[in-house]
Amino acid sequence: MTLLFHLLIPFFLSIPVSLVAAELTTAIPVEGGFYRWVRIGYGNFWGFLAGWWNWCSSFVLGGVYAVLFSDYLRFFFPSMQLWEHYAVSLLLIALMAWINITGIQMAGAVATVLELFILLPVAVLCLIAATKWRHNPFLPLVPPHVPTFQVFGVGLALGLWLYAGYEQMSSVAEEVDNPQRSYPIALAIVIPISIATYFLPTLFSLAALGNWQDWKTGYFSEAAKLIGGPWLGFWMTVAAAVTNISLLNATVLTGTRMPSAMAEDGYFPSSLTKKHSRYGTPWIAILLSSAIHALLAVLNLGQLIKAYAWLRIAVTVLTVLSAWRIRQTQPQLARPFRIPGGRAGLFYVVAAPIVVSVVALLGSDRFSLLWGPVALALGPLAYGLLRALRAGRPQVNQSSAL
Repeated sequence: MTLLFHLLIPFFLSIPVSLVAAELTTAIPVEGGFYRWVRIGYGNFWGFLAGWWNWCSSFVLGGVYAVLFSDYLRFFFPSMQLWEHYAVSLLLIALMAWINITGIQMAGAVATVLELFILLPVAVLCLIAATKWRHNPFLPLVPPHVPTFQVFGVGLALGLWLYAGYEQMSSVAEEVDNPQRSYPIALAIVIPISIATYFLPTLFSLAALGNWQDWKTGYFSEAAKLIGGPWLGFWMTVAAAVTNISLLNATVLTGTRMPSAMAEDGYFPSSLTKKHSRYGTPWIAILLSSAIHALLAVLNLGQLIKAYAWLRIAVTVLTVLSAWRIRQTQPQLARPFRIPGGRAGLFYVVAAPIVVSVVALLGSDRFSLLWGPVALALGPLAYGLLRALRAGRPQVNQSSAL
């Protein structure tokens, strides 16, 4: 089922969302990206929710990557204590905050170098494992004696985590050179690489080892060791740890521009809009978000991902619906990139993410069903509270989103 999710979820999530992001980023390349698209399409309330839910989901996501980085270090330091695990997570979060304060150019250069470093051991693992194909990697479909729908729901939540977020880079559109050209090209390159990077090493490793029951968080290091020897296990562990550094870097980059953009629109204190005197980055927003990442890094991976799924789904649905809405209300808007397929293409990019989101929510476990709605409900509460605090001050108007 993991392999099936790797292959199928992109057609319901990352591909349609990336097409929406490409069209709207080229048409409305503003700081805050999808948050402002939703405001343009549906007004201040829904725009605020898109920004608030996304910012909250970035808190969770930052915690996830810090936790995973420390998890992989246990390969080298198996006796690592809980406080040491947390201390490493804190140091990583602090480092990524500093890199992002220095500017998008530094963050982008770090991301590029890290990604190239990550892909090489993955390719080597696939080549070696392919020569040792001994098992059917698609069997069993789900672990025996476990309810199929339970496995489906948890697996789908993990799949959404893997393939969600392709609209995120729109939040820094104003900091990118020629976003009308850069974004469609980048998305067209990244999505096939993303699918291959998730699917192929999993496929070949399972085919070579056949030990699906042993897989757990961080197992790729052990799989690489069994397939290629200690040297490949070491290399893969370093690459896996670096992967989480890269992902945390991207999360800080995109997530911290959201409170800055919302502060510009009057929702948050104006201090969050303050730019660094040397680097021109929203450094206070970066430090605040990083502090919350640090607080959440004390939780475990499963809890963080389950909370993230509900918030991510809500933001994704609002994002794709904004593409439909803006097509209706602003048909003459210049769109250097346009979602292909006419009305059918537009229906696909809106309907597919909604369908997979509904299925994911129906398959949620008890923890998710309890805390997911709570996480969403904080959005309207925050809007009401901030609106009351803003009473008597100049009101936010939708034109500022353009």
